[in-house]
Amino acid sequence: MDPIADLLTRIRNANNAKLDKVDVPHSNIKEGILDVLKRKGFIKNFRVVKDKKQGMARVYLKYNDKGQPVIKNLKRESRPGLRCYVSVEQIPSVRTGFGVAILSTNQGIFAGDEAKEKRVGGEYLCSVW
Repeated sequence: MDPIADLLTRIRNANNAKLDKVDVPHSNIKEGILDVLKRKGFIKNFRVVKDKKQGMARVYLKYNDKGQPVIKNLKRESRPGLRCYVSVEQIPSVRTGFGVAILSTNQGIFAGDEAKEKRVGGEYLCSVW
């Protein structure tokens, strides 16, 4: 099972169902991805709810004035069976800047433009637009 693909699928399904929020199991890498999505304006907010087990992250989804989801598509790039690593020069521009590439680097989880700014490459986790 791929926990990042599970996160993206839950967000995609909640957007299709026009839900205000969705709960996903918490992990540090998911929290990093959600932080990037919040900074880039794709979600309203997220909150980590601690319990005696793993914990849950509650994601508050964002919609435009017409009620359409801000997130049009989520694509998992690197997966457990086929990892995808990129150097600084290879970091892609998603939808000519309208989307965001999310990378896992040795300095943390960053959007593609932030990773270019810090001059670090890493594992290309997913694309969001």
